[in-house]
Amino acid sequence: MTGGGSGGPAGETAPPPDGLAEGIARLRRALRRGARVADPGNTLAVAQFELLAALAEHPGARPGQLARLLNMRPNTVTTIVNALSSRGMLDRVTASGDRRAVELTVTEAGRQAVLAWQATNAAVLHLALSTLPPRQRRALTAAVPALDALARAIDRLADHAGTADHASAADPPPGQADPD
Repeated sequence: MTGGGSGGPAGETAPPPDGLAEGIARLRRALRRGARVADPGNTLAVAQFELLAALAEHPGARPGQLARLLNMRPNTVTTIVNALSSRGMLDRVTASGDRRAVELTVTEAGRQAVLAWQATNAAVLHLALSTLPPRQRRALTAAVPALDALARAIDRLADHAGTADHASAADPPPGQADPD
């Protein structure tokens, strides 16, 4: 890890990294790798699991909603939805209020895949935690509420930024009148 920062747009120096972002990224990579080793027969990609998990939390979501929620491009979501649909892991139904729109739901096979993925991740974490000294296990357990709060704060920031992006995209450029 390197120290110091580069100049920002106004010549500001970036704050020194505290290692949290890097630690979280490293943990995600290690967990992904550990889960692949623990369940080598699993052929779904992480993006597919993430979409299924998001859809399980938001049944009836439309592809565009999932794209915004997961910060994916709409064509990426369409590709993932097509692959999961062909594997029987999600269903598409015509939206009740708009016959052109599609709503998605996770099938039982999709739900089982998500549960198996979560169980594999939990087993990998449990095994890895068992190798740590008690003091580090206690510290990680104590950090769970703070990590949950951090995740919610990041979601709120992303939701707010997404709302601001949509609002600014609808605004006319400076100096131009609104056509309505």
